[in-house]
Amino acid sequence: VKTFFRGCVWTRFLGFGVDPALRVDVFGELRLGDAFAGVSQVPGFHNDTRAFLFQDTARDVKSSADATERILQKLRNKKEFTVLATVKQETLNSGVILSIHRSEQRFLELESSGQRNEIRLHYRTQGQQPHTEVFPYTLADDQWHKVSVALSASHILLHVDCNRIYERVVEPPSMDFPEETSIWLGQRNSAHGLFKGVMQDVQLLVMPQGYISQCPDLNRTCPTCNDFHGLVQKIMELQDILAKTSSKLSKAEEKMNGLDRCYCERTCSVKGVLYREDESWTDGCKNCTCSNGTALCEPISCVPPVCPPDSAPAYVPGRCCQECQPVCLFRKRVYVEGEKQALRDSSGKCLLFECRDRTMHRVAPSICPELNCAESEQMTLPDRCCNVCRGHDFCAEGHCCAEHSECISLETGPRCRCRDGFRSLRDDEAYCEDIDECAEGRHYCRENTVCVNTPGSFMCICHAGYIRIDDYSCTEHNECASGQHSCDENALCFNTVGGHSCSCKPGYTGNGTICKALCDGLCQNGGTCVSPDTCICQQGFTGKRCETDIDECSSGFVECDSRATCINLPGWYHCECRDGYHDNGMFSANGESCEDIDECGTGRNSCANDTVCFNLEGGYDCRCPHGKNCTGDCIHDNKVKHNGQIWVLENDRCSVCSCQSGLVMCRRMVCDCDNPTVDLFCCPECDPRHSSQCLHQNGLLAYSTGASWVESCQQCQCLQGEVDCWPLSCPPVDCEFTLIPEGECCPRCVTDPCQADTIRNDITKTCTDEHGLVRFSGSSWIKHGTECTLCQCKNGHVCCSVDPMCL
Repeated sequence: VKTFFRGCVWTRFLGFGVDPALRVDVFGELRLGDAFAGVSQVPGFHNDTRAFLFQDTARDVKSSADATERILQKLRNKKEFTVLATVKQETLNSGVILSIHRSEQRFLELESSGQRNEIRLHYRTQGQQPHTEVFPYTLADDQWHKVSVALSASHILLHVDCNRIYERVVEPPSMDFPEETSIWLGQRNSAHGLFKGVMQDVQLLVMPQGYISQCPDLNRTCPTCNDFHGLVQKIMELQDILAKTSSKLSKAEEKMNGLDRCYCERTCSVKGVLYREDESWTDGCKNCTCSNGTALCEPISCVPPVCPPDSAPAYVPGRCCQECQPVCLFRKRVYVEGEKQALRDSSGKCLLFECRDRTMHRVAPSICPELNCAESEQMTLPDRCCNVCRGHDFCAEGHCCAEHSECISLETGPRCRCRDGFRSLRDDEAYCEDIDECAEGRHYCRENTVCVNTPGSFMCICHAGYIRIDDYSCTEHNECASGQHSCDENALCFNTVGGHSCSCKPGYTGNGTICKALCDGLCQNGGTCVSPDTCICQQGFTGKRCETDIDECSSGFVECDSRATCINLPGWYHCECRDGYHDNGMFSANGESCEDIDECGTGRNSCANDTVCFNLEGGYDCRCPHGKNCTGDCIHDNKVKHNGQIWVLENDRCSVCSCQSGLVMCRRMVCDCDNPTVDLFCCPECDPRHSSQCLHQNGLLAYSTGASWVESCQQCQCLQGEVDCWPLSCPPVDCEFTLIPEGECCPRCVTDPCQADTIRNDITKTCTDEHGLVRFSGSSWIKHGTECTLCQCKNGHVCCSVDPMCL
């Protein structure tokens, strides 16, 4: 189906968004709802569409075999696709949004880490090597976000809330899925990567720039069918409002006919104003009526005004609906009454014009204040002559956001946004009304509770005689606390609504009512158990259970340059530049590439105004000029700190700084676990609660909060009951051909290009195949006369091997 509109061809975006042949609705394929424990339907972020709450409980949200095959069939061998999701993730939660994997092979997995404030995309390259692309971004902040990750061959784009966050060139992914590949939503498997929060509109689009369907107004010149659908939706909403208004008017007429039988009059008191029976008034964008002592309010239905040619519809302060306002035609552009435009003449002087009485009048510009930011951080705005600093607070200049609407400063001006739990009454969100989640069924209060609406939210109140389990559930009895349960003595009991559940303790296996002990031959840090009590350790670890990291730094195995210090990593090491030095970009393995930082020249010093900065090798000194009596004070975050003063960082409550003779010294807070008032947020390793422990990936070992370990070339850490893993740090390698040996995690240099996993392709180096044809570096072909011999050109070297697809 093709539709031509103003020179644009709509071939992909149809109906409600995208051609169904290119779209995978994950919710629809998995048939979420009552079919999965731990998942319940809740109100969504927009358009009254459905969303699902993923709770902190045991769950298995996995697609069926038929659904998996349908999804993989659309993705198989595709080079362009987009992952879309709208999420509201709990703070500090580290969970998987969507995972397509088989055993430890992750073909496509989108993960959000609230512990390290990262978004991670895991996939396998065309060479079948695991790859993780990490985007530093805080997604787990208990706020709604629209996320889009689009891949087109080797190009990747990350959008969050319709803003382009990252654009990178990466190794192309492989969408070649073997048998027994599974698809999980909100988790990696039954025990790990559990996403906590709400998800909505999780989709896979087999097309480039699929983020346009999530953000139809983003970076495009042609309208989509989404625009038409939005118009139809608005018309349907207006028709619904009209029907409700007509019904209420009919009821009002019936009540008015019965006024003659009334002998008393009940009044309404709203915001300190007294209204008589049947008296009407306007409250923001709502028409209200006093009926039997209760104020009944309905949103105002605005009809788009039909304006004469010399006017245009616009919002007027204090009015809800748009009204016709005089306009000015100035330099082939239309301006509304009161709108301003700044121009510069040939000499560079700024001229400010304002539309008044259908004519652009010149306005005397005000005196520009002095800005405290660099010129590169200054912004020029079209409606004023004075520049502002990037991040300027436009809301402080005044705004028209009414009750339940908050002002937010964008890059070029202010904008209104409804608070959580409120919906907009007009398109600019200047007026908002409370959402009655209880009356509309948009809550998730469970058994034995009653929903009570509150401004912007709701509460689940327990019925009399019931005790609370969590914010949404109540139960009549706690079998776990009373001992009246069926759990094995080696199992943990969890109280639930109307009953309880059992789970075997770490080191035991079974269904919870019967638990049997496992052997204790557990291999840590990625070690492999080859026989009882015998572990083969990965490189960099030793010990009977591979529990001991080999400290290459203390063993004398590594000699770093004097400007660098050896940093031991789990299973590895590297030479890191000392304080006061930074790498010059050559990345020498032993630290020879570290060079001194001129803190005085670069401004990276904290010398007070009355001292002079002198650069030193690996540092700097704040010296008092001869003849002066210096105070030794420091400048930190543009504030004066007195000599000897100690303070806690405003943006990091876990760091303490002090001013010592003009120098600022900062360090992390020292954790004293014996102190009963220790801050568990800064010192999670001091948390003694059993609920803060984590279960190892193999399900047989428990870690206390704060513990860390290495598993499958990933650094893992347990923090407050959640496991978070990220790629293991590897030392940089500066060579043309690299190989990751079997059983190791980091690449090593090799001289034979045919053994290399990764090469730096140089398009100037070519190969000649068996036909004498020139092949560019990085290209591959099937050797003539064979079916299974795959040849590749690797920087001028022809490398042939048996095609794995033939095995």
